[in-house]
Amino acid sequence: MSESVKLSFPVLADDFSHAGEASGSLKRTLKKLGIDMEVIRRVSIAVYEGEINMVIHADGGVIDAEISAESIEVWLRDKGPGIKDVELAMQEGYSTARDHIRALGFGAGMGLPNIKKYTDEMSIETEIGVGTTVYLKVNIT
Repeated sequence: MSESVKLSFPVLADDFSHAGEASGSLKRTLKKLGIDMEVIRRVSIAVYEGEINMVIHADGGVIDAEISAESIEVWLRDKGPGIKDVELAMQEGYSTARDHIRALGFGAGMGLPNIKKYTDEMSIETEIGVGTTVYLKVNIT
């Protein structure tokens, strides 16, 4: 791949009927580009987890991805409440999801830990009352 490919996907708050569409579309694009299936699996899991977190916790946002010959970089930017304690939120099983979200089968507290687990780089920038940006990178080479 000589030039990078840039993609952008809107994510709506509480829109469980479309949750997963952005990560699915990214996955299809990666397949068309001939990216290794293990890389695709890792990216798909990480982006899906971030997308679901945006649907559950944020007031909407956007997922931007850049695919190059070396890596896949993704920015998940939301307009949500922010994360009060990032260190706590990174612990497996910790969740602030409301009961009705848990009843739907979401909010198990594995989103951020799984993003970290399946990526080569991850960072979180968050501001209370403004929103959060999660950056992730998966190396191709």
